[in-house]
Amino acid sequence: MLMPEKTRNGTAIQEFILEGFPAAQHLGMLLFLVHLLAYLASLMGNMLIIVVTFEDHRLQMPMYFFLSSFSFVECCFITSVIPQLLAIFLSGRQKISFVACFTQAFVFLFWGATDFFLLAVLSLDRYLAICKPLRYPTIMSPRMCFVLVTGCLVLGFLFMAIPVVMLSQSFYCGPNVIPHFFCDFGPLASLSCSETRSIEMLFFNLALIVLFTTLLIAIFAYSNIVATIVRLPSARERQRAFSTCSSHLLVLSLMYGSCVFIYMKPEQSSRLDTNREAALVNTVVTPLLNPVIYTLRNKQVHQALRDALSRVKLHTYHRKNALPH
Repeated sequence: MLMPEKTRNGTAIQEFILEGFPAAQHLGMLLFLVHLLAYLASLMGNMLIIVVTFEDHRLQMPMYFFLSSFSFVECCFITSVIPQLLAIFLSGRQKISFVACFTQAFVFLFWGATDFFLLAVLSLDRYLAICKPLRYPTIMSPRMCFVLVTGCLVLGFLFMAIPVVMLSQSFYCGPNVIPHFFCDFGPLASLSCSETRSIEMLFFNLALIVLFTTLLIAIFAYSNIVATIVRLPSARERQRAFSTCSSHLLVLSLMYGSCVFIYMKPEQSSRLDTNREAALVNTVVTPLLNPVIYTLRNKQVHQALRDALSRVKLHTYHRKNALPH
């Protein structure tokens, strides 16, 4: 159970103040509308991917199962931050309780770490599909797909729970102002009155393992994919394979770039101002672009969407004709 530590004066910090957007007092409604539209667009794009994947039998493949899982995690990831931010813009209330703050930090980091593990799985899936096509159906069985996604969730939980729980047990004597728009590990570590260097180093090492292990897997997968693609005899096959890989690599670049910038510092309290901008890209911009980059450019998904739209139009037409005149 996360509870605020008692201070030496017998009092305890019961809440934090989020001051990541100083302009919230003057431009609250405008910022609320912009971020609300971005949030809804991200949710709709990712939910559309999930629905189409499960509705269309042509997309009942490991790649699309992993993509729909990735979209679900993305929805959870942005929901851990954006609703709180929208409440700040709308009401101007920037306070968050101690327990809610650490809960948000854990949920955000848990879904974020799971995202990266899923990206590694997606890379391996493409590697097997392109480089080991004969063995691919046997290796990527429905059971294996389920085990891989479950493993990503378990690893994300284990890697992020330990440092966040340890930090929540630190001594907080004030101040309680967080120069960020949500509760993240670095800003919280900077407010602790305890010696948190060992906890910060633990978090740094765990974040290093998550980011660079998954990045190495992606590099291994795509370097082998490129080597295989250039040997394909058909120019059309090479173009199709490169098109799929370029989308994946663009998502990898966006996510790894912002997260390495934010978390790859042993002193998590440093450069909080620049971290805010990178975190905004990571929590608002990237999840908005991911559905377009990753899946909606895919021809199979385009066809599935067109078919689904046709079915909706046909169903609406029959309903109108069935109505009594």
